[in-house]
Amino acid sequence: MPTVQITSEIGPLRDVLVHEPGKEVLAVTPGTRSDFLYEDIIELDTAGSEHRTMVAVLERFADVHQTRALLREIAEHDEVRKLLAARTAFAAPSGNLAKELVDRPAERLVEMLIEGTEEKTGPIARTLNRGGYCLPPLPNLFFMRDVGIVIDTSVVIGSMRHEARWSEELLIKALFLHHPLLENQGILYDGSEERRLDYRIEGGDVHPVREDLLILGLSDRTSAVALDNLCDLVFEGSGVTDVVIVVMPGQPTAIHLDMIFAQVDRGLCVISPPQFLGPARLAVLHKRKGQSSVREMANFFEALKEVDFGLEPILCGGGQRQLQEREQWASGCNVLMLRPGVGLAYRRNEATLAEFEKAGFRIVQAERFLLGEEDIEDGERAVITMKGSERVRGGGGPRCMTLPLRRDPL
Repeated sequence: MPTVQITSEIGPLRDVLVHEPGKEVLAVTPGTRSDFLYEDIIELDTAGSEHRTMVAVLERFADVHQTRALLREIAEHDEVRKLLAARTAFAAPSGNLAKELVDRPAERLVEMLIEGTEEKTGPIARTLNRGGYCLPPLPNLFFMRDVGIVIDTSVVIGSMRHEARWSEELLIKALFLHHPLLENQGILYDGSEERRLDYRIEGGDVHPVREDLLILGLSDRTSAVALDNLCDLVFEGSGVTDVVIVVMPGQPTAIHLDMIFAQVDRGLCVISPPQFLGPARLAVLHKRKGQSSVREMANFFEALKEVDFGLEPILCGGGQRQLQEREQWASGCNVLMLRPGVGLAYRRNEATLAEFEKAGFRIVQAERFLLGEEDIEDGERAVITMKGSERVRGGGGPRCMTLPLRRDPL
């Protein structure tokens, strides 16, 4: 029987996959940051400490699984080592790389795959103190959401737009194929094998909000043809009957849907107001199973009413445009829900947290929660806040950094 199951964004979280940022982020420099999709460089020790605080909070609600540890476990098996070596060498051909990967102990193999493997340098490179990688590091791997998506009991392997993240697809695929903790009904779509032009889909744009309903983002990193393909697959291979698509602005401030929207409780969501309210709001489409065309809807909230999923908005940044833009940039909408009405968010977004308070949420500092100085009662609405000064520089928040594997049904 499948051990993974996701049919909502807010059901009680039971199992989640994370990756603590490691030495791979040191590959991001002022000269390489754009290649690695970073707006800034992050300080590793602080980012690691912030991530460990997040994990400690998650452990109060769910079983937390570390990507590096699970990869080590499956890498003990010859068939997995050969798969990882062969597919990695195919993506990054470099002499005897495949043989070197197969011959390494499991721990070293996983280290090479995540932290990268440097090329042996020649006299010119040594003289200039310049080097390269035969196997690229993966400094974006701690944004786990994008590369793996669970829809009901099946899996979608992300098809990443940018080359810097292509190797991540293989690692997540190996886990879903070979680790018993991630047993599933099957891979609906395998982005690691996708070679068609512009078939790109990333998990920040996929929100399974109900067993029969997906909310999707058509973003700079997820393409229209890929969404058409995904709709066909979920209509045939799952219980999904309706899909609402938000046509994203194609701006670096909103690379995925979860940077401007997240459901936070029954009947409640947090949004970036300029994208959903007023005359500049984004276009919204509705696609229904069995119908060959899509309908353009008046707005996002009317589209949700059409599928009996009405939501009221909490405004990221409150009512002032300046704060809306600042806090949306700082992942104010990127909230991870631990159970209905209890979420995890960055502390720095004070105007957004004030709006949560107006909606009946209590604001609880992660440190006080972990020390037992504050608790959250059953049925109480709360936002647990954590520091994020370094991780936010990578371009994401708590939802981005987690891959939920199992939630209780609502």
